[in-house]
Parts: sequence; structure tokens; C-alpha cells
Amino acid sequence: MKNLLRLEELFMLVISLYGLYFLHAAWWVYLLLFIGPDISMLGYLAGSGVGAACYNLFHHKGIAVLMILLGLVSNQQTFLVIGIVLFGHSSMDRFFGYGLKYSEGFKYTHLGKIGKE
Repeated sequence: MKNLLRLEELFMLVISLYGLYFLHAAWWVYLLLFIGPDISMLGYLAGSGVGAACYNLFHHKGIAVLMILLGLVSNQQTFLVIGIVLFGHSSMDRFFGYGLKYSEGFKYTHLGKIGKE
């Protein structure tokens, strides 16, 4: 089951890449897809609770979908691209086992604990 879920996340990442291609996004937007939302980890400088909240805000697929919908409704490609980047990045992270964070610390996620015991 775990491999099936990882495959599903990989598929969503590929769909996001295609979405950016379809919208003729600039080359740097693809780089943003891979590293941009991780700037939210700076929230951990203020503590685990703030860090988890910041990280989860930029890695929650619901927020990404809301941005995509906002872009579609307002006919603003900027919101659409931001939503696709957030969605694709979240899918990529989940493919690699990084989930939404708990306030106990960075390695505690909704997908389980990250790292070796």
C-alpha cells in the first residue's frame, strides 16, 4: 500500500510539471517547484510549534488547491502557478516520505517519523 501511495504522489508531481509546461511557465518556476516552499522551514528558528505551522501552511494540498481555484476564478495565472508549485512540491515531499509536521519537531510527520531510530 505504501508503494501505491508513493506512486500516486509521483503521478501528482508529474501532473504539476505538465501544468507548468502547459501554462508556459518560465524556467525558474520549475526550480521554485523543487525548493521554494521549503523556505517555510525558517519558522523552526522560532520553535517547533511555529515551525510546524509555517511548514504546514506551505505544504498543505488544500491551500494549494485554493490557490489554483483562485487563479481559475479570477483568471490570474500568477495564483494558478503558485497553486501548482505548492501542490507539486507537496506531492514531491510526500513521495520522499516528508509529510505535514507535528509540533514535537521536524522529524514527526503525519506519515510517520523521519530518519533512523
